[in-house]
Amino acid sequence: MLDTMETLCCLDGVSGREDEVREYILERIMPFADEIRTDAMGNLMVFKKGACAPEKRIMLAAHMDEVGLIITEVTDDGYLRFDAVGGIDRRVLIGKRVYVGSMRSLGVIGSKAIHLTTAEQRKNLPKVSEMYIDIGAADKEEALSMVQPGDVAAFDDSVVRFGNGYIKAKAADDRVGCAVMLELIESQLPCDCWFVFTVQEEVGCRGAAAAARSIMPDVSLILEGTTAADIPGVSGADRVCRLGKGVVIPYMDKGTIYDRGLFKMLCTLAEENKISWQTKSRVAGGTDAAVIQRSNAGVRVAAISVPVRNIHSPASVVNVEDCKAQINLARVFLQKIAEE
Repeated sequence: MLDTMETLCCLDGVSGREDEVREYILERIMPFADEIRTDAMGNLMVFKKGACAPEKRIMLAAHMDEVGLIITEVTDDGYLRFDAVGGIDRRVLIGKRVYVGSMRSLGVIGSKAIHLTTAEQRKNLPKVSEMYIDIGAADKEEALSMVQPGDVAAFDDSVVRFGNGYIKAKAADDRVGCAVMLELIESQLPCDCWFVFTVQEEVGCRGAAAAARSIMPDVSLILEGTTAADIPGVSGADRVCRLGKGVVIPYMDKGTIYDRGLFKMLCTLAEENKISWQTKSRVAGGTDAAVIQRSNAGVRVAAISVPVRNIHSPASVVNVEDCKAQINLARVFLQKIAEE
């Protein structure tokens, strides 16, 4: 599963341009799926038969898209102006490498050099409108031969394992969830299940809204990556969750109050199966659960998430043991559904 996750993190899938991720997943699941659908938005919906057919329709969901940048202008001297796709802290942008457009032109994000700024300007972080992407073009004509306005830029795709079981990668949110669903599809399942790889989660859970209306689930489990702030200078509840302490089972975030029965079930299953788990110490973030819960006549939703440090940045960090805990809890959840 970890190899799968690392492969997925290397693929580019900025919101609205998830094709590369979807094609990889589609190739992997073809021999194992009983039914495959894609819709006009680009969601990939996969049905896999299990040992039994539960009365309730079960749907697992993870999003394929990642945060990134979109090109808004090509300047006369060949630089690219851009805006954010999804929630990106502009503090992480300056000096980062990106790949732009279908040609994957290498670019570097820059801003005015410190030597050319005033003391007053150095007190403030440059706005996105003051930054640019340098793709090494001599002028506008050369730049336009490689990139067009409307193209997207994805962060550098290098993946690094370091320390005691840590992995640094872009797009850990939510290729960790996609990797878990791939592994489940390629295994024997205890019950029938729909797996939905959604698009455009980072810009408002748009794909999940359409997919939920198509599948019409009764129960949905969202597999996600979630914000961890276990870093120097942050203490207590403000840390939200911590790497290496297990999978996160949330009771509420800024988009959803999760089904209380499913929340308790997941906590109990984790305890009974000796799976490390934690919950958030603050109400933060949001997932596709928000729109799935409100779809059709309403859906019972729960989530299990991997803590991600430096989330929505080129240097997101996850812990291997947390990833293992996520897939283990997803497996016993489906087993419990089958037993009931």
